[in-house]
Amino acid sequence: MSDHAQLKHHADLLDRMAETQGIDLQEEAISGRLRFDRIADAVLRCAKCAHPDHCQLWLKAHKDGADRTPDYCRNQDLFELMRNGRGH
Repeated sequence: MSDHAQLKHHADLLDRMAETQGIDLQEEAISGRLRFDRIADAVLRCAKCAHPDHCQLWLKAHKDGADRTPDYCRNQDLFELMRNGRGH
């Protein structure tokens, strides 16, 4: 997978993980609650994850929503901040 394709794949995983928790990353960015550079950093953290296949399975199993990410999620802290309204 090319670097561009890999980043695109992980950006999608990140967005889907956020949606599963009721977080709209686009709205968070537009409103200013989450800086675009934080989203870019989150995509890069996701791209370094050793469990993207597990993540896809987890997302399928939690398509109706979840209160938190799986324990191995490299962006768990960021999602927790966003759920608590402190995304910056």
